[in-house]
Order: sequence, then C-alpha cells, then structure tokens
Amino acid sequence: MTQQVTGELFKSMIINAAAAIENHKQEINELNVFPVPDGDTGTNMSLTISAAEKALMPISPATLGQAADITAGALLRGARGNSGVILSLLFRGFSRFVKEMEFADSVAFADALTLGVDSAYKAVMKPAEGTILTVSRHVANEAAEAASQEEDIESVIEKALEKGYVSLADTINLNPVLKKAGVIDAGAKGYLYILDGMLKALRGVRLQKEISASAMDDKADFSQYTSDDIEFAYCTEFIIERNSAGDANNLRAFLDSKGDSVVVVDDDEIIKVHVHTNEPGIVLTEALTYGPLLSIKIENMHEQHSETLSMPSQPNQQATAQPEEMKEYGAVVVCAGSGIEEVFRDLGADKLITGGQTMNPSTEDILEKVNETPSNVVFVLPNNKNIIMAAEQCDRLTDKRVIVVPTRSIPQGISALLSIDGSADIDDMATAMTEAAKRVKTVLITPAARDSGFDGMDIREGDYIALLDDILVANGQDIGSVIDAVAARLMEASPEFITVFYGDESNEEAASIVANRISAFIEGVETAVIDGGQPVYHYMISAE
Repeated sequence: MTQQVTGELFKSMIINAAAAIENHKQEINELNVFPVPDGDTGTNMSLTISAAEKALMPISPATLGQAADITAGALLRGARGNSGVILSLLFRGFSRFVKEMEFADSVAFADALTLGVDSAYKAVMKPAEGTILTVSRHVANEAAEAASQEEDIESVIEKALEKGYVSLADTINLNPVLKKAGVIDAGAKGYLYILDGMLKALRGVRLQKEISASAMDDKADFSQYTSDDIEFAYCTEFIIERNSAGDANNLRAFLDSKGDSVVVVDDDEIIKVHVHTNEPGIVLTEALTYGPLLSIKIENMHEQHSETLSMPSQPNQQATAQPEEMKEYGAVVVCAGSGIEEVFRDLGADKLITGGQTMNPSTEDILEKVNETPSNVVFVLPNNKNIIMAAEQCDRLTDKRVIVVPTRSIPQGISALLSIDGSADIDDMATAMTEAAKRVKTVLITPAARDSGFDGMDIREGDYIALLDDILVANGQDIGSVIDAVAARLMEASPEFITVFYGDESNEEAASIVANRISAFIEGVETAVIDGGQPVYHYMISAE
C-alpha cells in the first residue's frame, strides 16, 4: 500500500516506465495503420521517456516537484514524433500541478494526471478521439473517482489502468482510420505500458530493459576525420538547477568565447548545456554562478577518436571553423538520402537534420540546428507529419523566431523552399511556403513489411503499396500495375510536372520506367528522375 509519491519514488516510476516502453516498443510499432517499415510510435515514445530517465539517473530528487519538473523538461527536449510530444505535454501538466509539493497523496496524484490531460488537449489544435488523448482522459477521470474513495495510490492507478484498457479497446471504434485498419491506437497502448511500469515501481518491481543486438549495430563513420581536426578537445555537457536570475543568454555568450558547438536550453528552472571546449574547468566554474550542477559529462574527443579509429597524426592541418555570416532568415530541413540532401543544399537550406520515416528527430535535435543557423528567424521544414509537433516546441526554447512550415513530405518541402522570395515580408514568405506545399501531391511506394488489411484491401508482406498523400491507393505484387493505378489517380489532378526520386533499393533505369509509365497516362506532363537515395521508400513521386 502506497499513500505518498515522493521524488525518489517518482524517479523509480519513470525509470520503470522507460524500461516498460522499451521492452514493448516493437509490439507498438507493429500497430501502425499501414504496413510500412516505419517503426514510429513505439520507438518515439521509448526515446522520449528515456530522455527523462537519463536526466533523473544522476540525481536524488529532494521533492516530487523537483523530480516531476526535471522529467517534464527532459521530455520536452527529447520529444520525438507526435506521440512523444503528447507524452511530454501530459507530464508537463502533471509537473505544474505538483511543482511546489514535497510528495503527492492519491487525490493530488489524480489531480495532476487531470491537469496533464488538460494541457495536452489545449496544445493539440484538432484533438481526435480514439487516440492517446482519449485514453489518457479516461485514465485521469477514473483515477480522480478512485482517489475520492481511497488513499492507496497503487489501487488508484490499478483502477485507472483497468479503465484505460477498456478505453484502448474502443479506440478502434472511435477512430475511422483505425477501424479501417482493424487496429487499436499505438500511442494509447504505449501510454498504458508507461503507467503499468510506474505501477510496478510502486509495488517494488524493478523492470530491466531487454537490449537487442540490433541496437548496437549502427555506427557513425569517422574514417574521414583525424584527431587533429578536433579544435576543442572536451565535449562538455551539464545541467544547472537555477538558483539565480542570471540570463542564460549571457552564459551562451561566455560559452561561445570558450569553444564551439554550443547548445544552451533554458527551460524554467533548469539550464541544459552542451559545448566543445579546451577549458572545461573554467566553463563549469562559470556555470556554478547560475546554480548547482545536477549532472556533468566530460569526454575527451581525442581519446574517443583514437578508440574509434587509429589514424596517423597530421600536424599543421587543423581545421578551424569560420563563423557564418548572419542573415535575415535561415532554413532547417529534415530529410534523409544523399541525393535529397543535395537538392535541399542547392536550394539554400542552412542546416540539415537526418531523419524522416523510421527516424524522427527529437525537439532538441531540431533546436540544436535552429540555434546553429546564422539568423534570428529560422524556417523549419519537418517534411513528415510525425515531426511537425516536435518542431513546433522549439519556438519557446530559443530566443530566435522559429516558423514551422507544416510540410508533410519531401516534395512539399522542396516546393516550399523553392517559393521563398527574399524580398518579401517574413510572414508573407511563411504563407507562400505553406501554400506552395499544399499544391504538391506526394506518392510513396514501398514493399509491405507485413500482412495486413485496410479498407477492404488485402495486403501481403512484400506487396508494393502506394500512398497518395497518406491515402492507400493501390497494392499488389506487380509494380507496373501499382504504378498504373497511381498514374490514373494523379491524372485527376492534371499535374504539369512529375519528379520521381528513387531510393537506395532502386536505380535510375527502374525509375525511368516508372516516370515513362506515368507520362503515358498524363498527356503533356514533364517528368524528371532524381537519385534521392532515401531509405524505406523505393519511389517518392512529386506531382504539381
């Protein structure tokens, strides 16, 4: 029986929640409506809450308010995808309610859950039913009802979970898209796994993460660098708990004078810092004037490089980064694929973030590139519907003006960037970019990752499936028949230009056949073929 949630107990609950979602992330990923190998929801929720776990691990929170505030701040900066952002909003509202509390009883805990739900609903422009929002609302309502009758927080969460599972089963009926696919909501299921992990912590059960071998497979290639290319030797990261009214911008300016790769995230009572410097001691001494250090990590990048790859030293070839000239506005773009990256660079993108389907960047990933962009106004092109919300969180975490153009695909992002008129007003440019993106139709073609059924279509693993602006329009074993079905749908929009970007699983010859097949359906259309090199999708087709 548990009657109080303290800071230390809440820390254990979050650590358990991170393990619970990590161990079930693939199960959640497989609830995706379309059987594309995207790995979105479970992976995003796991990475998001793991950010909170990492922030809490090195500290011993004195109060529930402190633990919840650190959790909320870390979730905000680590949020990935729509599910991760909503999860961060749920905990943000929770933390605001318990901010001044040493501990919470059953009533306070339930009320905090309710405020979290209210915060999430207010932040989502068009909240849909049959989602994580619906289930979290039912959980909070049940928790409040149970807390009004008993003091045992374990029992309160247990009853709330029971209600949550009933609500989860009903998501298939409340959401038309889920009903067509015959699946329950992935984000809602992930949220219940998180609550279940928290409940187990209350009961003294410590969950362990099941680490898969594949998690260790991906490595960056450092072969093009030597250790002499490292101008500032120490990668220094720390979190400050504020105890003064010091301006974080002054800290940022100080760090700029002592190194590079400076990222300063100022979130209410916490300042998170990343800097490459040769003087970590001086940096930490300055940081202490803003408050006590909650965590510190210093890594010698020369040593890291030597351990990663042994290369002969090359003296007198040290690279010195030149400061970029400030300009009126800049652009940060999320994309994947060497060819697509080259297109965006040619169009003037200042910073690129590798990401998209299967790899949604976090809010902090996007924020880092925003802060590196040499302008006070930064346009962000997410180029994926599941990255838009994470990008939108950046505006309140930086002094720069961040304008998120809600591009939902790479072709939309390209069209938006092409529409920039440097002589126009910033707001007018934002409007023009949004309108240009809306005029583009995007087709994505990829093999199905598993057997599935959607809206009467019987999909088998390995079938080619085609999505036109996120609507499934064709599937089958014969790629030619799928392309013909796509062409027939595109013909209705009378496009003038068709561009076929072929991915890393295709080639120019095959892509040219696709382009010719489409042009045979649409009289007078101009076609182009570009090596996009994108993962996941064999073909990405732009029609405008």
